[in-house]
Amino acid sequence: MSGEPIKPNSADKITEGGKAGSLPEARPSASEDIAAFVAKARAMSPHAAGSRGRLVFALDATMSRQPTWDMACALQADMFREAAALGSLDIRLVYYRGLNECRATGWISDSAQLAKLMGKIDCRGGNTQIGKVLSEARREAVSSGVRVVVFVGDAMEERVDELCVKAGELGLLKVPVFMFQEGHDNVAEQAFREIARLTGGAWCRFDPGAAAQLRELLRAAAAYAAGGREALLRLSKTGSGAAKLLGQMK
Repeated sequence: MSGEPIKPNSADKITEGGKAGSLPEARPSASEDIAAFVAKARAMSPHAAGSRGRLVFALDATMSRQPTWDMACALQADMFREAAALGSLDIRLVYYRGLNECRATGWISDSAQLAKLMGKIDCRGGNTQIGKVLSEARREAVSSGVRVVVFVGDAMEERVDELCVKAGELGLLKVPVFMFQEGHDNVAEQAFREIARLTGGAWCRFDPGAAAQLRELLRAAAAYAAGGREALLRLSKTGSGAAKLLGQMK
């Protein structure tokens, strides 16, 4: 099946041509965090309206993530819908789980197909593999013009300096990474913020199980992938939750 995730064959290789392959290896409120994220994305360089956007959608699929995986599966269609008003969107799903298992789909342009693929995946215990996600994003940035990377997770169990090197490479390629953190793990927050900073992206926290908050973040990321900051201005006129967030900005 086209786009079906496959088991990795090596630690640092992926098939070219867009086909699936193995991968390398008391605070501000959530509403304020989300508003800050949208403000950051709004200030970034715009992409041409009507063009085709490419977004790497990366998720932590370790055992603790099952509720959020199910939530993301239900919300992913909103990304396609948001991008449709601006052009179109291709998404490459990347996820890790278990012991050294990290997989990617091919480029998907249909929300029903992505939902079907995500519905077949269950979360399994294991450590984080964010470095492999960043390496995959770097290759795709060079080979297929990825515009933005979205990562959703709640933990970081790797060497942060190594992650920063990979993030810096994405920054040089002008590919922002939007790090969406569920919960309040301080180690994860420190690493996620630094990855976002080095790539010119943004970090934002959402509350555990908060579908509405995650929906706003995913829609904003998709709008940016399809149309840049002007897309977020357009999004502010739709009357959605994103419009309310933009209305809070200075």
